[in-house]
Amino acid sequence: MDSFLPTLIALVAAFLFALSAHVQNVGLESADTRAGTIVVVGATAVFYWLAAPFLVPAAYWLTWATLLFAATGLIRPTLTMVLWVEGIKRLGPTLNSGLAASGPIFSATFAVLILGEVMTLPIAIGTAAVVTGVLVTALRRSGSVMTFPAWAILLPLGAALLRAFAHAITKIGFAEVPSAFFAGLVGTTIGFVMLLGRFVVLGHHLDLRSRGHKYFIAAGLCNALAIYLLNKALQIGQLITVAPVLSLSPVFAMLLGLFVFGRETLTWRTLITIALVVPGVMLITLYR
Repeated sequence: MDSFLPTLIALVAAFLFALSAHVQNVGLESADTRAGTIVVVGATAVFYWLAAPFLVPAAYWLTWATLLFAATGLIRPTLTMVLWVEGIKRLGPTLNSGLAASGPIFSATFAVLILGEVMTLPIAIGTAAVVTGVLVTALRRSGSVMTFPAWAILLPLGAALLRAFAHAITKIGFAEVPSAFFAGLVGTTIGFVMLLGRFVVLGHHLDLRSRGHKYFIAAGLCNALAIYLLNKALQIGQLITVAPVLSLSPVFAMLLGLFVFGRETLTWRTLITIALVVPGVMLITLYR
């Protein structure tokens, strides 16, 4: 059972990230994206700090791992969100999401080069199947033709690379402080401080009367749980096998939109995606 546990935890994390996105989308019907992002990340940080006195020994703060976990907060969500938003602006959401599906490839590279993990043929085939399945979900007909500079493709690729690098840094930090909660606490706090600073500097304002904030707070709770489970999967599992499973979040978002929120319809893309990702995850899990 222990060999399947990281995959199971990563699957639940991917599902919660997808659920958070849908809940946040409901909130965006009565609030803007910038305010929603601040409230979601802020709520996530608050949930961590409410539990911190019971779960974080004071000695953790005096370790090098604190700096490593803080670095992940600078990378994700701060830098990755800037690249993500700019990628949507330059490329559109369809192509931007499709290129971002390359994340497991970068994770595998860092896992082998930095962490010394071993890539096997079944894991490689499973990763390729999962990436292809996510691409089928992400790359949908947009109904319009867009022109963009060639360098713009580096935006979503850069975001995917930085996320993968953040996972590798987190794994290194766990060698000194094996606490998924502490990693989430530090990273989320730094990320919120950076995003809030940018929000204020750019002159944006938060409308506390918005009805959407209750959905953003609920999304923040989903995020807090998802980040903890993501870190737990990384702590007890290998990056090379956990990352492809985490990348299934867009697939879960599609399924939630189909069966729960009524925002999707059953298409051939849905069936192809399921036919690719299910065997892919099974290969990664069985031959880890």
